[in-house]
This record gives sequence, structure tokens and C-alpha cells, in this order.
Amino acid sequence: MNFRKHILWVDSIGGLLVGALMLIFHSWLSEFYGLPVWLVVFVGTVNMLYGTYSFTVARMAVRPVWRIVLLAVANFSWTINCMIMALIFMNSATIFGMIHIVGEGLYVGVLAYFEWTWCEELVEA
Repeated sequence: MNFRKHILWVDSIGGLLVGALMLIFHSWLSEFYGLPVWLVVFVGTVNMLYGTYSFTVARMAVRPVWRIVLLAVANFSWTINCMIMALIFMNSATIFGMIHIVGEGLYVGVLAYFEWTWCEELVEA
């Protein structure tokens, strides 16, 4: 399997899956993570939006460079947002909440790096 060829699908499936699970189980996750319900719903919604956008880009036979760049920049921005959330909620979140926030930030940061680095290669499906 050529990982480069499938990175946009990894981005899409990850965002959609995590987003859906967070929205479905938001009440339980709020307690488990020690985070406000509104934050869990917000993160789940953002994941769904990212996943939907990356899905539309992944499905294109020829992908405009600007769409891939936008996805990489959005992922990098979300990485920064996750680190800010980790700092804001580090005294109230459980270890599981912190693992999720920091882990998600690292995950999308790695995606941003690969999407930016492989941008020219990702233009054609």
C-alpha cells in the first residue's frame, strides 16, 4: 500500500470516525475526559467538518493544489488549537482527556506535515 496515495483518505476517515463517535457519546466522553460538554461537541463537529472536506478532496480525480494546501494549513491550525485547549484544560481534564486532545493535535500535525510535503504528489489520485 502506498501511504502517500492514501493520506487524504486517512485524514478523512479519521476525522469522520472520531467526530461521529464524539458526537454520539458526547455526554459520556465529557465526564470521562473531564471536559465541558460544549467542548466535546465542538471538537466532534470540527472533526466532522474536516473529515467531510478531506473526503471531498480525496474523491477528486485531479485535486487543485490550493485544496491540498488549505487542508494542510487547516490541520496545522487545529494542531495549534489542540495545544491551546490542552493548556487551558490541563487542570480540569482527566489523563484520558489530555491524551485525546494532545494525541489529536499530534495526529493532525503529522497529517499537515505529510499533506504539505507531498502536496504536488497528491494532485492526481
